[in-house]
Amino acid sequence: AAAAAAGAPMRMMRPPPPGPAGEDPPAEEEKTEFDVMLTEVPADKKIAVLKVVRTITGLGLKEAKSLVESAPVAIKEGTGKDDADSIKKQVEEVGAKVELK
Repeated sequence: AAAAAAGAPMRMMRPPPPGPAGEDPPAEEEKTEFDVMLTEVPADKKIAVLKVVRTITGLGLKEAKSLVESAPVAIKEGTGKDDADSIKKQVEEVGAKVELK
């Protein structure tokens, strides 16, 4: 009985390593990570958008200005769905257009 009990844990350890099972979770993770793309910034809303982008990214004024003027551009990459939705809402509230990819 002791030998059978010792053999059982080894059998339990064998199924998880196969590749296909290990490959599925990363595919699901990709669906939970989004890039927040700033696609359009109306000229009259540029300063308001710049302020929001600076808050989100932590960039300095010069870097944020360059980023905003480079639209379409990613303002946040690899972020979670809730964070991405929050950023999108903030940026859209000040008049810019945003896409989640």
